Amino acid sequence: MPDADIGVIGLAVMGENLVLNMAGRGFTVAVYNRTASRVDDFIAGRANGKTIVGTHSLEELCARLGKPRRIMLMIKAGAAVDRVIESLLPHLEPGDIVIDGGNSEYRDSDRRTAELAGKNILFVGAGVSGGEEGALRGPSIMPGGHPDAWPAVRPIFQAIAAKTDEGEPCCDWVGTGGAGHFVKMVHNGIEYADMQMICEAYQVMRDGLRMSNDEMHAVLARWNDGVLDSYLIEITRDILAFRDGDGNATLDLILDKAGQKGTGKWTAVSALDSGQPLSLIGEAVFARFLSALKDERVRAHKVLSGPGASFSGDRDVLVNDLEQALYASKIVSYAQGFQLMQAVSRDRNWNLDPGAIALMWRGGCIIRSAFLENIRDAFERNSDLPNLLLDPFFTAAIANAQAPWRRVVATAATLGIPLPCISAALAYYDGYRTERLPANLLQAQRDYFGAHTYERVHGPRGEPCHTNWTRTGDTKSSLHDA
Repeated sequence: MPDADIGVIGLAVMGENLVLNMAGRGFTVAVYNRTASRVDDFIAGRANGKTIVGTHSLEELCARLGKPRRIMLMIKAGAAVDRVIESLLPHLEPGDIVIDGGNSEYRDSDRRTAELAGKNILFVGAGVSGGEEGALRGPSIMPGGHPDAWPAVRPIFQAIAAKTDEGEPCCDWVGTGGAGHFVKMVHNGIEYADMQMICEAYQVMRDGLRMSNDEMHAVLARWNDGVLDSYLIEITRDILAFRDGDGNATLDLILDKAGQKGTGKWTAVSALDSGQPLSLIGEAVFARFLSALKDERVRAHKVLSGPGASFSGDRDVLVNDLEQALYASKIVSYAQGFQLMQAVSRDRNWNLDPGAIALMWRGGCIIRSAFLENIRDAFERNSDLPNLLLDPFFTAAIANAQAPWRRVVATAATLGIPLPCISAALAYYDGYRTERLPANLLQAQRDYFGAHTYERVHGPRGEPCHTNWTRTGDTKSSLHDA
């Protein structure tokens, strides 16, 4: 048996499927799992007859690899990654490559890149998106870390990655340190917002319009042939039509209590740290938190009243309006996500390429959609574009959707149906297009109670001014916060 091209540690479903993908593209893969029986079962089962080598220790795994060794960890993020890396080090040589393919926090990848570089080992933090099917058939892969590792891992990653319709691999080098895992984190945050907005449209149709699952299935099928063409719309269409063995709609049997793995929260925290208005992803995270208060909501339903209104307009018009409202909100969500990536890229000197990122997300990943081609085109037209809303294509799209978008938000408010993300998207849009916001009053309040100072409209930018609002005491600045 020749030396293996790459080793994979961790044979949960994602790990197994990624290994099968690699073997199917002509690579020989050595595998290891902490539970040895899992290796044996895999080799005897799904891996039988394929170019996959089972090993029962890290030492044996490393011995089966060609040099430089390429070892990919498909294990739970956190301390487990550090433990496995520490156990690998005695069996590695300078120039060997360790790849973390889990959902690690990007600052951990920053740290690991630096620490392993000090030991002459190259680290890659690779965001992998696409779920179980993507891992098997072609995921979106977002690698970052030590740039010297890229030539060695590129042939494998770009071979197993999803491809666009033009054959371009949905994988390219993102940047140094934790850049790859950062981009994957933002991808997951946008995923949170996309999913929440679809859920809001579903609630308007279900509770506001009293539509059946079959009727909504037909609507989603139509939407998937238009501007909302995407994986998440596609699977929502299928979910609405799914029935269990007894003929019951499975969706209606699922408790309305959402879970999460934390990447959406990480994205929102990163935006807070960077001073970026990532309102949609934040609202999507908070919506999951609110859903988790199921027992409280049941009690609140019995005592808190709503408007008690019912929809009396043209149902088809509102459904068409919903499509445009969802599209406009989606544009705002991506605008915010790319704005965050550009801000953090500047702070960390990553030189992220937003057009290339849009390409990486074009296929294989959970947020894949035809819409991403428009984003790529926008950044090709202007690589310094500060916000997608300023690109002519998206400016026109928002203008076309604006009236339906406002009607949806107004109708939902009248009916008492919450739209945390869709309404937040409209609020952001209105705030972003407003030349003069009421922050002058906010600054006056801060200066009044804390002498925090303010800038004057006609004064030099950055020059602090203070008013003695009470006309008493001194006028020195205070250390109080607002």
